[in-house]
Amino acid sequence: MPCFDSITIEQGKEPSALLHTPPHLARSRLQFLLFERNHFQASAYSLRARESMAAPVGLMSELNNIVTIKVHPSIGIARVGNAPGEFYYAPEVPGELPNPGSPFRDSKGRIKRQACRFRIYGYDASGQVVRELTADDGVITWRVEVANLKAGWYAFVNAMDLPNGMAIAEARRNPQYRGDARNQLDIVPGSRSISGRGVSGAHYAFDTGKFFQSKVYLGEVRTDEAGRLVFVPGRGKSSPKVKGTKPTTFANNDDWHDDVADGPVRARVELPDGRSLEAEPGYIVVTPPDFGPGLQGPVTMADVVTNTFIELGWQEAPARPSFAGEIWPIFSNLATSQWTNNGVNMMIGHNAPADPHNPQVYTRLASNDDAHTAYRQRWFQLFRNPRASHQKSVAIPPFYGSAFSEFLDAPEAYLSITAAQYDALEKWANGQFDADAPTKDDLPPVPAFADLSANEQCAALDRVGLSNCLGDAFHPGIELTWIMRRGSMWKAPYRLNVLPEGELPRQDYGDMLEPAVALGPDGPLNASGPGALTRYMGVPWQTDEASCASGYNPHFYTSMPSFWAPRVPNQVLSEDSYERLMDDTLPIGQRLKHFDFRQDWYRDIQGSGYQDRITNMVEQWWMLGIVRQQSGPNNEPLLPSVLFVEDPRCARLTGNPVDDGCQGTRYRFFDPNFALIKAMEDLNDPAKLSRLMSRMQQELRGEGEDQTAPSPLQGSLRRDQR
Repeated sequence: MPCFDSITIEQGKEPSALLHTPPHLARSRLQFLLFERNHFQASAYSLRARESMAAPVGLMSELNNIVTIKVHPSIGIARVGNAPGEFYYAPEVPGELPNPGSPFRDSKGRIKRQACRFRIYGYDASGQVVRELTADDGVITWRVEVANLKAGWYAFVNAMDLPNGMAIAEARRNPQYRGDARNQLDIVPGSRSISGRGVSGAHYAFDTGKFFQSKVYLGEVRTDEAGRLVFVPGRGKSSPKVKGTKPTTFANNDDWHDDVADGPVRARVELPDGRSLEAEPGYIVVTPPDFGPGLQGPVTMADVVTNTFIELGWQEAPARPSFAGEIWPIFSNLATSQWTNNGVNMMIGHNAPADPHNPQVYTRLASNDDAHTAYRQRWFQLFRNPRASHQKSVAIPPFYGSAFSEFLDAPEAYLSITAAQYDALEKWANGQFDADAPTKDDLPPVPAFADLSANEQCAALDRVGLSNCLGDAFHPGIELTWIMRRGSMWKAPYRLNVLPEGELPRQDYGDMLEPAVALGPDGPLNASGPGALTRYMGVPWQTDEASCASGYNPHFYTSMPSFWAPRVPNQVLSEDSYERLMDDTLPIGQRLKHFDFRQDWYRDIQGSGYQDRITNMVEQWWMLGIVRQQSGPNNEPLLPSVLFVEDPRCARLTGNPVDDGCQGTRYRFFDPNFALIKAMEDLNDPAKLSRLMSRMQQELRGEGEDQTAPSPLQGSLRRDQR
């Protein structure tokens, strides 16, 4: 019996004309009858629409060849934001920048949500993609189920598939609630159904699930002009059962909830010839925001699951890796963390001897000529072997691994690239690879989605979401965690085993979840349903992001290793530094000082230490800087032509009196240190210095375009400890 009710909205009706009936009912016969009734209504409407629909003759032959349909992406990624109305679409091609050329914030500085768009593709009898199906081809009815099951799941301790006895049994979160009382911990809004073009409204919101007595909004569905599904996620709101309760730890805060979610995305298409096809379902995962859009880790979640598919025999490892396809991404992704971690910047960033983007370095990396074999092998020897039985601390990638914290001496305490990546890199070191991009200009550009064939579109959609998620350290992680590398999770490459429609994942495995049970045939990793993936993540997500940083040993030279620098920055190039390094009237030496000066990303929420930081993060996460791509100088080789710069900091964090949201470009606090440095830099330019001093006086009086005030935040900047 289905456990979810369903809300079905007829195509063409205005949402305001429909009566909103709260769908969150007890799991009862009444719920089942509502479920059946709504699906009957949808079928009746589909029949009426089909009778009035006529497809063009030229398309009928293609439609006749379609025998099965699938939802793509197979796993889509949406990201929370607190802008109430504005959102942008998730990338649809790997390598595409999120929201290119547009701001990530609304006019009041609130972070826009990343919505995920789902499409339907038809396949012929041989399993080949025919084309995308839209509302032009038939009546599409989407059905989506999501939930948040974090509070009613088990506490995170470490990854339960760690080898050599390192996996630790996990107790329940919120163990004080027993029996049926634990149902109050699960946020389960039920199913939503939608059909038509450009449909949206309050009726499509997942806003009827409750955490105890409080309703929690987990997002909403709508359709675009072609009838594709658009999932718009929650708003990043986390709170405790009792107001005023403070979080105390990184991942397991009892009596707390957040508003991330996940669940299956289903669809049915009624074709003009009378056929009704049910699609292979996709899946939506809601994650925290991306504070480093366009930056990647050396291991992505796509790398992790590809390694799993190779181990399962579903994919073959390339006999001769492509430099552009398999090798260069390892180096390029590693180097992107120069913008979010000062140790990586020192090690492999711009102007470093090992900077892979340096044309001379790139040429040696990209060539399979014997003359460069020794150089390639020296690089290879620096990488950790994922199959090693002993720890290698002086190695790359400079990131923590899944066993860090509990087993500091284990090989898994530090990140390794995947076995598939390592094997490809070994072939590269020995010259057994295709040198298909001898210069950076030969690297293939990111294609436009519309320019891809139907088959290429499906492949791009299925890979792009996971390629923008980090693939370790799973402690527990930012977007998704260790469960994604388990073969039992998967039905086919990139497509999860999914529970029957209306069935919730099992939440009760006893007071303790043992590793053997978790990984066993009757455990939780054999099929996924609403809330099954995100329940392993920290609750709330903000406390985990405010806990796992970098450089936990203050005696080391730089702030390495890092946990998740591409998504949760450690040290950043500030807007002030960017302003000064772009001033070509300054000597290059001074501009380089500004370029290499990286500031703590947490600096405005640090307070007096760890407890202040995780508490502040819950409410102030959206005020922190987003590190986004900016143009650099074009005529100075010592400075890169493309940089990633922290956007303007929120005035609320910096102590500025604000009456209009958090509009950083208008409301900037007055920093006397920065003003003094600028004044000293302009001593040789009296006119420029005069303008600067005049502006400073205006700012101090609160006049002019910028309204400013000194920051009262004088918190300690000591290194964080978990």
